[in-house]
Parts: sequence; structure tokens; C-alpha cells
Amino acid sequence: CRQPYVTDTIFAISGMSYGALSAPAVRALSLGAKQAHIWMNTGEGGLAPYHLTGGCDIVYQIGTAKNGVRDLDGNLDDDRLRKMAAYDVVKMFEIKLSQGAKPGKGGILPADKVTSEIAEIRNIPMGEAAISPNRHLDIRCNEDLLDMIQRIREVTGKPVGFKAVISDRAWLDDLFGLIVQRGIASAPDFITVDSADGGTGAAPLPLIDDMGLPLRESLPMLENQLMRYGLRQRVHIIASGKLTTPSDVAWALCMGADVCVSARGFMFALGCIQALQCNKNTCPTGITTHNPDLQKGLIVENKKDRVANYAQNLKYEVGIIAHSCGVDEPRKLKRHHARVVMENGLSERLDRIHQYPIVTLHAKRLRKTPQNMNQETSQEAGQAIDQSLACVDKQDTKPKSVEE
Repeated sequence: CRQPYVTDTIFAISGMSYGALSAPAVRALSLGAKQAHIWMNTGEGGLAPYHLTGGCDIVYQIGTAKNGVRDLDGNLDDDRLRKMAAYDVVKMFEIKLSQGAKPGKGGILPADKVTSEIAEIRNIPMGEAAISPNRHLDIRCNEDLLDMIQRIREVTGKPVGFKAVISDRAWLDDLFGLIVQRGIASAPDFITVDSADGGTGAAPLPLIDDMGLPLRESLPMLENQLMRYGLRQRVHIIASGKLTTPSDVAWALCMGADVCVSARGFMFALGCIQALQCNKNTCPTGITTHNPDLQKGLIVENKKDRVANYAQNLKYEVGIIAHSCGVDEPRKLKRHHARVVMENGLSERLDRIHQYPIVTLHAKRLRKTPQNMNQETSQEAGQAIDQSLACVDKQDTKPKSVEE
């Protein structure tokens, strides 16, 4: 893209929209994010003035209703896209296909929370419930998804990726196979993989509890498939879903994430008490209500520091974990650095539970036969993959075929 985004953070604020959150909450997140040198995601509600308060880096999320970048009929509007991209702080665009709290269901903002300001930001009618479709009506297949990614990238000049809850490896095979067919430039710049156990007080319990794969299964699946198709160095992985502690984030980095994002952790930093009144406009802490009286309890100058302290301390402690594992920075954590306690009470290395794929792509360059590669340990296979991908980049070639 014309304006690539470079960041050194391993942790950032996941998507939470203005409308779902109050103005003071969004302001506190923006100011705290700037202080901690992390980005914040707008959520599907569009870009509000409060996102811009702190001057932090912003990821603009495009949900199924395309709030803020839509015409009155709900179609993607290129002129509005350009307007959003013109903000220097807007660094990337994320197409939201689904989220862990409610895969297969669109967002709902009750009518009493659709104020005149929110209606203007989203370009929707005032005083009516904002009900997002359960899918992007103009994305019916993987071809449409790649076309949409390319369209937004061309219009904005900025990195574009998508967010999804993964439920089946076959979908990844189809998508990545199509990318290889079209050319590596057609790939998304990043994929945000959300865990099925993500949550919000406004989501139906059956969707929170029973739909989609948890991150412990979908994250290694995603990285392995990217490796199999020679796309791992092209596509960055962002992990989301209950990643609130240093050990959670360190685990996700071991499993292949480049960056972790959290909504829940930052809600706690703002003072969330899990009253489960997010959709009722009666949040007692002022975080998810537009009632001015209830918002008085959220002191922005205090909460912004709590947001920043949470992010900075978490990043610092992940660094401590990385150093204890013998690497000089957290992104060098790999699966063999972590172990999981099994049902029998004994532990097992992550790279043996979730083995790296055996990739025969460019096997001749590595002077390895498929038989020899099958005899390697999973750790050695991972190193072979890294060498293979480095070879691809060095010679500026495109992968022609992939075998497992």
C-alpha cells in the first residue's frame, strides 16, 4: 500500500465503538493509548471526535453496516472512505466479518442510544435502533472479500485486513489458495483472529458460549495455514479474545500472534464491574451509558492513566517473560518456549501439541526431500519454514504450489 504502518507494540485496544461506549470512556481510551504508545480500534460505530482526542494511532473498523463510510442505503462510499483515510492518525482499516461474542449476528445499538451525534457519525437515522446485518451483503464469497480488501486499499492507500472468528480450516484453505492463484499482493495485510469465548454484556449467551473455535485452537490453525501457503511473512496476525494478562499475551505470541488486542482488559482499566447492562443505557460505571448523570462517575483524567498503566505494565511483564525464556524481545517467542499442563497433571510443549506444518514448498532449495522433512521435529520444521519463506522473499518469487 502507499502508506504502510509500522509499530513496535505487541498490545493494543480492540474494537469498541462510540455508541456502545460513552464519550468519556472513548476519550479516556484515546488519551491512555497515546500515553502508552499503542493503537485503538474504533469498533464498528465509525470514527467519533472522541477517538481523536488523544492523538493515538487508530484502526478504523468497517462492520457489516459500514457505519461512517456508508451511503444512506448502507453501501460502501468511496468518498467517505477517503475522508476517513485523510486523518493521519487513521493507520489501518479492518473489515469486521464476525466477532467472538456473537459470530453470525450483527451488532445492535438500541434506539435510546442513537443520539443525533451518533446518527451523524454513522450516517444512520436518529432515534431508530441501529441493527447491523449479520454479514457484509456485498461479500458473498472469498473472491468478494479479496475484491473488497483491494478496493479499500486502493481508495485509502493504507493497510487493510479483516477480523473473523474461525470455525473451519477448509475456509482458510479456499481463501489462501485463491490468494496464491491471484498473487501474493492480493492478500490482506493482516488477519485479526477472534476467539469464540470473547464476550460483551450485550451478546446472546448461545453465541458467546457455543459458536466458533476458541483462540487456543484457531490461532495455531491460522498460522499453520499461512505457513503452508507461503503467506506467513506477507500477512500479520492479530490475536483477540480474553487476552488480559501478561501470561495470556505471552502464550498468544508463542502461538504465532504478532500483536494482541484486548477489549475486556481495557474495560476493566476503565472501571467495568461486569454489571451486564451494556445494552440498557444504565451502566453504573458510566462506561456504556449516555446518561450524563451516570457518566459523572467516569473521570477521564483518572481513567486515562489507568488505561496507560495497564498497557505499559502488561507490555513490560511480557518482556520479562520473554527474557526468562532466553529471547531478547517478545515477538521472538515460539511454541517451544511454552508448555501446557494436560489432564493427567503433566505438561507438554506447545510445539508438540500444535505441531508446525511440514512444508515441501521450495524443498529443493532447502535440499530436503518430503521424506526427510517428515522425520524432522516440529521445531526443526518451523526453522525450515522460516528459511523457505526467507528464500522466497530474497529471490522475489511467488509460490506456485503448496503441499502438506
